[in-house]
Amino acid sequence: MPAWVGHRPVVLIVDDTPDNLAFLSHTLQANGYAVLVALSGEDALKRLARVTPDVVLLDAMMPGMDGFDTCSSLKQDARHEHLPVIFMTALTESEHVVRAFRVGGVDYVTKPVRPEEVCARIGAHVQRSRSQLYAQAALSIDARAALVVGADGAVHWQSPHAARLVAAYPDDDTEGSAKTGVSAFLPPLLRAWFVDWLARGSPADAVHEIVAGHVRRTASVTPALQPGEWMIILAEIDDHVHRNSLAARFALTAREAEVLLWVSRGKANRDIGDILGMAPRTVNKHLEHLFSKLHVETRAAATALAIKALDRA
Repeated sequence: MPAWVGHRPVVLIVDDTPDNLAFLSHTLQANGYAVLVALSGEDALKRLARVTPDVVLLDAMMPGMDGFDTCSSLKQDARHEHLPVIFMTALTESEHVVRAFRVGGVDYVTKPVRPEEVCARIGAHVQRSRSQLYAQAALSIDARAALVVGADGAVHWQSPHAARLVAAYPDDDTEGSAKTGVSAFLPPLLRAWFVDWLARGSPADAVHEIVAGHVRRTASVTPALQPGEWMIILAEIDDHVHRNSLAARFALTAREAEVLLWVSRGKANRDIGDILGMAPRTVNKHLEHLFSKLHVETRAAATALAIKALDRA
């Protein structure tokens, strides 16, 4: 897991010269970073065995294990495969620059290090690395539309599909919305629900839902990578699309497909009747017909077929 101190990115500086460590530590701390230090490649690997920073600032030339060997070794650990390593070197010959990239470095700065340059490069790589971590976390739970937010509803990251779904929510633009990007907030409806969800103790089964015609938009929450952050999973469900998919797959009438859709969502006959504007007895007749067409005898079996068909749609 990444080593995060509050919301500050963590930089591991590896340099065998104490004066360089002191200068870089002061510079980075003054620019909002938390800093870890190591005086040798061996010491750096020991630290990395316990914690993963956001980025490593690595001196290329050190006695014993130099920066190239250190980078090559740390990249053999799967936890650090995508860890950004920025080399610091007075060596500007192309062979050394090429070697730095070959062992897994993503960038380099030349000594003497210029504070503004190194901070700008670190900032860019930290942002890129965090975005990659968030995207991997979303993929691990099969979430195409995901946002990472703080406790106040500020959006720290969002997938492209999430941005499209968020844009469909009403937005009063009082504090900006997720679609504006950096330092943006959830739309008011989602933000109010999310803050209330936190206040209620973060119940695991809570789902936010709004209905606009035949389109339902839902949101649920799961913990994100960093303490103080949460991942909101968005979904948009078009009932007409699902109905038509079920009708085509099982040769059902539109009404039968609607009944099957709501059966697959766990609704009882009375509830389905209220939703579709028909008597429970009529719902039951439709069930008899669609059970026959599906060659099943129970609601559970019909539900399983419907869910499987919709997953493939």
